[in-house]
Amino acid sequence: MKIINKLWLILSLAFLFSCTEEVIIDLEEGQPLIGVEASFTDELKHHEAVLSYTADFYNSAEIKMVTGAKVVVTDGVDTVPYLESTEKPGHYFTDLAAGKKNTLYRLIIDVPDEKEADGWQHLYAESYMQNNVETIDSLVLKPFKFQDFPDTLAFMLYPYFQSLEDKSIVYMLDVWKNDTLTTDTLTQKMSIPMAGYAGFYVNGPEMLEKNMEIPVGRFAKDKVHDGDHFKVDFYSIPSDYMVYIYSLMASLGSNPMMGPPSNVVTNIQPQGKGVGWFYAASVVSAECFYPNGR
Repeated sequence: MKIINKLWLILSLAFLFSCTEEVIIDLEEGQPLIGVEASFTDELKHHEAVLSYTADFYNSAEIKMVTGAKVVVTDGVDTVPYLESTEKPGHYFTDLAAGKKNTLYRLIIDVPDEKEADGWQHLYAESYMQNNVETIDSLVLKPFKFQDFPDTLAFMLYPYFQSLEDKSIVYMLDVWKNDTLTTDTLTQKMSIPMAGYAGFYVNGPEMLEKNMEIPVGRFAKDKVHDGDHFKVDFYSIPSDYMVYIYSLMASLGSNPMMGPPSNVVTNIQPQGKGVGWFYAASVVSAECFYPNGR
């Protein structure tokens, strides 16, 4: 009986594989959209907007940048232009400028387009620059040990500061080590919604009675050496930008058939004309050396 069952299994598999045929799926080419990566903060610096055209999933050609665009950011009173770099097409920079906390900003983009009646495609996006604390009191690098294991497994960075009462605050972190950004892509960035910590002294005794410590960076034991310099930038971002980051991370992959059921969210308007995000943020920083106190 076992021999007969095995024979039927072999015959069934042979029939299954002999009946397969190649299936070709013709993916339609869509109309290119305007891709936007832009920000404006309360740091006095040259703020950047990067404009490009979208491409089909399997298009391996170099990304086409948007050139000749007009880009400005405004709060309704003051307007700051972004000028295109002569060295990096599609990259637009402001002169030295700084935004203001608790202010709504609108990014306005006009892209040359001969198909439009006036010769321009008009896009815009809005973002509110959230409040932020005035300072981070200290940043401490501490050894991390797992339960009963006596050896240090890694080093963790912990901030100490009085948080705001505002439960809508969300922090996005840029973590630096010796002037090298260790979180240089969106997928590496850590976001911390402060709703459960609002009003607490972060990582202080009262907070630790109800919550665990909040680390903002992790470094392998063998990667930390005497004299290393660590810095963390705390970007107070709108909560919808955090949703965008998470939806972007969820969409990553090499197979378009295995992605999420909808497109990544965007705040670029009008709908269906652009992708990406414009965000405004207020920033505060803290730094330390290893060993701490040096």
